[in-house]
Amino acid sequence: MNIGRITLLILDSVGIGELPDAKDYKDEGSNTLSNIIKAVGRLNLLNLEAMGLGLIQGVKGLEKIKHPTASYGRMAEASKGKDTTIGHWEIAGLIIDKPLPTFPDGFPKEIMDRFKKETGLAYLGNKPASGTEIIKELGEEHIRTGKPIIYTSADSVFQIAAHEDVIPPDRLYKLCRAARNIADTYNIGRVIARPFTGVKGSFKRTQRRKDFSMAPPGETILDKLAAKNIPVVGIGKIGDIYGHRGLTEEIHTNNNMNGVDKTIEAMERIDKGLIFTNLVDFDMLYGHRNDATGYANALEEVDKRIPEILTLLNDQDMLIITADHGCDPTTSSTDHSREYVPLLVYGKKLRPGIDLGTRKTFADVGQTIAHIFNVKKIRNGDSFLNSII
Repeated sequence: MNIGRITLLILDSVGIGELPDAKDYKDEGSNTLSNIIKAVGRLNLLNLEAMGLGLIQGVKGLEKIKHPTASYGRMAEASKGKDTTIGHWEIAGLIIDKPLPTFPDGFPKEIMDRFKKETGLAYLGNKPASGTEIIKELGEEHIRTGKPIIYTSADSVFQIAAHEDVIPPDRLYKLCRAARNIADTYNIGRVIARPFTGVKGSFKRTQRRKDFSMAPPGETILDKLAAKNIPVVGIGKIGDIYGHRGLTEEIHTNNNMNGVDKTIEAMERIDKGLIFTNLVDFDMLYGHRNDATGYANALEEVDKRIPEILTLLNDQDMLIITADHGCDPTTSSTDHSREYVPLLVYGKKLRPGIDLGTRKTFADVGQTIAHIFNVKKIRNGDSFLNSII
């Protein structure tokens, strides 16, 4: 079989059960998907169920279809960490042995002194915090003083929040680029612009968030494809995550539904290569805010769009659906969780119903893509292509 186009859909943070080392990350008991189902009751995920989602080890509360349309399995994260950047890098073939640094006590003085020197601005915050809570706490002072709000989380992130009327988004992005230069020295995974609007008591983050990621520390499958002039289209925050490297086109999105729309538009005009989409709302809007109901609704919304994607697949297409980590909204934590992620692989000419088991690394996806496009093997992972053709 000659596969000419792959659509890779990342359901950001849709984990399916704790990894064996979850205790090292204080994530025992995390199971993003199954715990949401337990919290809100039956989820209407008929299309993902039909593909075999309920058959994957660790998934509870979904129907176990006798004749699934896709092959299915789960993947363990071999890298150290549970960050968006780490997860995506591993999907593309990079295993990170040392976790990116985190800052549970805020950023050290030397980092913040450099920020003040290079931006000319004092700051507020500098501590781990929920993004919605810190603008509630410091938003009014920020408006009064003009000082940006700096905060972090359990991930390797340097976040800058600013009211759009005080520091407009374009200026905020310039601050983030300056912070990115500093962050590179310390291997901080991401600098994130967090613009917000509103007044005291009703501050609201806007959709003009922007990520400034550290460049991958090695060659990824995206680099290999682009070097062979194979189209690689990044949709959502894919370009940001990979440091804008290895992509022939970047398409930014506003939300999950816009991400599906842009994926469909790309499938309608691009007949070969890799279409790589991240749907971030699950993580950003619901996982981090411990909103199990909102998360459940978002899952159902995406599930309803699956038939539109399947309709656009031709006989030489492959659809891969997976995730990058967990973010269980039912636990006390508001941070990512160390979990297995689902793996669904569909193609009209591919074998359905194959149990791909537990993959040792997310990099199996990248290795399979390398196999399909006949580029040199990436460093990590095992292709599952021969199991399904």
